[in-house]
Amino acid sequence: MVKRAMAIGVATLLATALQAQDRPAAKPDLDAIMHADSAARRATYPKMPDTRGTGRYPAEKIVDPAFPDHVVYRPIDLDALGDRKLPVLVWGNGGCSPDGASARLFLAEIASHGYLAIAPGAIRSGPGAPPSTEPPSNKLGVDTTAEDVRAGIALAAAANAAPGRWHDRIDLTRVAVAGTSCGGLQALQLAGDPRIKAVVVLHSGIFADGSNPIEGMHVEKSLLETLHTPVLYILGGPLDVAYPNGTDDVKRIAHVPVFLADHPVRHLGTFAKPNGGNEAQVTLNWLDWQLLGDEKAAKMFTGAECELCTNPEWTVVRKGID
Repeated sequence: MVKRAMAIGVATLLATALQAQDRPAAKPDLDAIMHADSAARRATYPKMPDTRGTGRYPAEKIVDPAFPDHVVYRPIDLDALGDRKLPVLVWGNGGCSPDGASARLFLAEIASHGYLAIAPGAIRSGPGAPPSTEPPSNKLGVDTTAEDVRAGIALAAAANAAPGRWHDRIDLTRVAVAGTSCGGLQALQLAGDPRIKAVVVLHSGIFADGSNPIEGMHVEKSLLETLHTPVLYILGGPLDVAYPNGTDDVKRIAHVPVFLADHPVRHLGTFAKPNGGNEAQVTLNWLDWQLLGDEKAAKMFTGAECELCTNPEWTVVRKGID
């Protein structure tokens, strides 16, 4: 059974897709692979130090009273931004867990390029986390909801309007939603919000067999019809338990542009790599293109010689993107 732990995507919530009819015996045991990946990650990721990212604005992970029940990633020196305001990324944690630090290296990297990233929950892993007394659970369920993710937008608006360090620092016209695994489903639940201008779904997708195995969450393919912006999917190859669901989503989406970036890193992606690995860079370029109109960032996705299209480490599917 797919194990659900506090770290990213350990509770993948996509296990039902593995129970495909007539599954050939020769196929790899994806459930066992997921268990092994999760165990290895639990042994190493919590011990990694926080990082400040590679952008021009070194970032930090903080708990701020302006954002109750959320963890914030922001440039340390807001004055260094000058007149630049912070676009907002609201984030869905892997496993829909309450660990707002579960993607800390990834989100700090995004923040270091001049973004405000907001994840629901508290610091429950890595530096600053209290000792864990909870063993990994087999339960497939949610401890945060899409509404907890959505609340990050309202909190950002309130902080921007109030006196203090956030006042008039946040760009509420440039808001994105992203998430991984169960958090990717939360991102899709929020994608129809008119305030959302960019969507990134990592290692996730709506269940291809129409099931709803996650206690406390109901999703169906009709949710894809609520998309009103271009959407980026990042998957980890056929050994990613989200692969059948994410690729099925991409096949079905026809009314908005969609870009699928697939590489063989399995379900846990590159979140435990320094600065979030190459998935953070792909996400960052998508945000820079979609939110800021950055033409250099767009080259990663557009044109016959797009950077991901010509990179042998990636397999690309594009629809509605030249």
